[in-house]
Amino acid sequence: MPTLAAYIAAALAEIAGCFAFWAWLRLDKSIWWLAPGIASLALFAYLLTLADSAAAGRAYAAYGGIYIAVSLVWLWTVEGVRPDRWDLIGVSFCLLGAGIIIAGPRAPI
Repeated sequence: MPTLAAYIAAALAEIAGCFAFWAWLRLDKSIWWLAPGIASLALFAYLLTLADSAAAGRAYAAYGGIYIAVSLVWLWTVEGVRPDRWDLIGVSFCLLGAGIIIAGPRAPI
């Protein structure tokens, strides 16, 4: 699985898992929302291991930019709140940073 696909899938799994907890605690949903939330968070952790990176910390740092972008897509598609220009400017910087982190030339470890 290419790194970008792993990151996007991980972000969706993390957001869905966290949203399940949010729904239970903030939206007064049933405690049963936690079961798929926990499963989704476990899937998220597994998917991050598929990133093509020799160092876990670097993989997680680059993932952060993708997570932010997917969070804004979630905001728009699931919560119905359209990102504003500040969201789009901010995510642009984050994606640039993630790209530099993951694709920058590295000295052999």
